[in-house]
Amino acid sequence: MGHASHPVETEAPESNFPLMRTVAMIPMLALLIFFGAEVARNLHYPVLSTVIFLPIFGAIAIILMKRGHEALVRWSALLVSITTFLLSLPLYTNFNKGTAAMQFVERSSWIRTWSIEYFIGVDGISVLFVLLSALLTILCVTVSWTSITERTKEFYAALLLLEGLMIGVFCSLDLFLFYMFWEAMLIPMYLLIGIWGGPNRIYAAIKFFLFTLVGSVLMLVGIIVLYLHTDRSFDMLRMMSSHYPYDLQIILFWAFFAAFAVKVPMFPVHTWLPDAHTEAPTAGSVILAGILIKMGAYGFLRFSMPMLPEASKALAPAMMVLSVIGIIYGAVICLGQTDLKRLIAYSSVSHMGFVTLGIFALNTQGVQGGILQMINHGIVTGGLFLLIGIVYERTHTRRIADYGGAASVFPVYSALFMVFTLAAIGLPGTNGFIGEFLILLGGFTASKTLGVLAATGVIIGAAYMLWLYQNIFFVNTNPALLGHGYRDVGMREMLTLLPLVVLVFWIGVYPNTFLSFMDVSVQGLLERVNSAGQANVAAQIIEVVK
Repeated sequence: MGHASHPVETEAPESNFPLMRTVAMIPMLALLIFFGAEVARNLHYPVLSTVIFLPIFGAIAIILMKRGHEALVRWSALLVSITTFLLSLPLYTNFNKGTAAMQFVERSSWIRTWSIEYFIGVDGISVLFVLLSALLTILCVTVSWTSITERTKEFYAALLLLEGLMIGVFCSLDLFLFYMFWEAMLIPMYLLIGIWGGPNRIYAAIKFFLFTLVGSVLMLVGIIVLYLHTDRSFDMLRMMSSHYPYDLQIILFWAFFAAFAVKVPMFPVHTWLPDAHTEAPTAGSVILAGILIKMGAYGFLRFSMPMLPEASKALAPAMMVLSVIGIIYGAVICLGQTDLKRLIAYSSVSHMGFVTLGIFALNTQGVQGGILQMINHGIVTGGLFLLIGIVYERTHTRRIADYGGAASVFPVYSALFMVFTLAAIGLPGTNGFIGEFLILLGGFTASKTLGVLAATGVIIGAAYMLWLYQNIFFVNTNPALLGHGYRDVGMREMLTLLPLVVLVFWIGVYPNTFLSFMDVSVQGLLERVNSAGQANVAAQIIEVVK
């Protein structure tokens, strides 16, 4: 059975895992988070700078440690990631949901000659991604606890460095600062894939780097043009309040599209993602799916729509068509996959198509659904990649055909996999349903034809996910798998997955907890896009009359 004949992994503390021990720890974890949130809320400190640079400094500290202290490295990485998350909680508890203005703003002059500033802040569109980045990093540390055995300190240093840079992208309000974080985060991700990845890791890492770098170069050209047309300022808020000529907006839209579409990834510039996901270590796949590919859609929301509103409105139908193609194409390709990670990777192409469809529907339901679905996709797909990594650590195979009858070997694991499977297909009561429902509602409002076509992606998605679950856990029982004595989910692994399970049902049952953060910011964004479009039409009518 593939590589399933490898020796059984032994971890004495987790070999006989009692589920009730984990259940009993839930109140303790909740108490720790509550206590941490209360302490952080009453401290006066620069929240955003802290959560950006604490993991970066933690990465530097880990690199300076001597070799041979792997346990110290792992616990240090875990401590830094948990501390970063706890210190980010005031973004949730102290956030003012009644304003679209930037909050937790920090601003100081950096390079006066070029009007470059250290300018950071968050609004209802970006704040949830900072929290998600901090949470997923903790889970990436814990899931890598036993699977990463070589160059341990370099691995955890790269992971923490990536966390700080990702949070910096979501917080930046200066375009120069944004571009620095945007480009710098490619380096640790490249290293995670290229050093700790699978057999074809070098090919996948170079492909990932080249695709994203080429798109970013075109974005750099667009940033320079915006700088020159905004009285030589990189201030993003100033750019959002400025007006640029329509023809220039169209050109700039496509320049930014080159970077953001690759990162999403949208069809047809998606081909780097399956290779990167397949070869990346589990933590790399979780970060890719959970955070990195969200930055493309975030770029459309932060740059294209507020800075280039007329171009965004004019090109929205084309973007929606590309999104629907991605939805259907990604879903159909999933039906023919034989590798677990490759199937989930192509499903990301389909699910991110829903995100961009909602964003460019240019209505409240669509945009809110798109943002929420970005969060949902990070939770669900991140959970699926964690589960795949957990079982791969035991069996050393990702071939779907090697897992027939796994439910009898991994009963707890199969239950967890079912939770994320149902969330992925959008079962009511899970987070996936809320996001897809809002997106389809916004899509139907903008275009009934595209809404219907997008809905077929939901049907195909249910087909390939249920087919996957059936073939792994029930039919075609594999005697080699049954006779190997693999252990079920351990305590560390259960605690890694537990926060995502909670979020699946929390968002599914009470989504307003998260929708309320983005409501005012989304309304402000849509007002700018729609008012700009009306102003452009009025100007054209005046020209015709003249």
